[in-house]
Amino acid sequence: MTYDGLIVGLGNPGTKYARTRHNFGFMLADHLLEYWDGQPGTVCTARSARLNAQLWEVSEDYGARRWIVVKPLTFMNLSGQVVGELSRKNGIPADRILVAHDELDLTLGTVRLKFSGGLAGHNGLKSVAAHLGTRDFARIRLGIGRPEGSEAMADYVLRSFMPAEWELVARTLDVARDAVVHYCREGLTAATSRLHTR
Repeated sequence: MTYDGLIVGLGNPGTKYARTRHNFGFMLADHLLEYWDGQPGTVCTARSARLNAQLWEVSEDYGARRWIVVKPLTFMNLSGQVVGELSRKNGIPADRILVAHDELDLTLGTVRLKFSGGLAGHNGLKSVAAHLGTRDFARIRLGIGRPEGSEAMADYVLRSFMPAEWELVARTLDVARDAVVHYCREGLTAATSRLHTR
């Protein structure tokens, strides 16, 4: 079976990390799957991964497009192991992979699409690039902002969103979901134009 691409949500497994900033990618993957599961002509099926991952196959528009959605369960700094293996086994080149991740350099509520470029010190992105052998994959960047004061970065990203932030988190996930849906249907250039001119 051929696939149009691979969508990767980055995060850490387990309830301890479920609501943390570093799990924004997991949250978006879940939000996408919930959306697709309710769309006419779309089938969203959980698959046995044989990998340390949660895996789904999405068939949209009555099979016209097929995507794999994955949440690696290897912890963030080893995420690329699963991505590299899925890419090789399914013949999905790096330029048809979209990685959803938290982004310190964007304020909370900001969503951006980009292709290739730097890794911004993100251990999940570093691992993906290492296992693909290239940085030439697409990213959807979910802003979390930077900590105020002297809080250590590692503590900040592994801390849950504040109660007052959850409404904005929900709106951000809606915007990001729509951007990914447009990416799947129209390609990166058109989806980026739609998103960045909102």
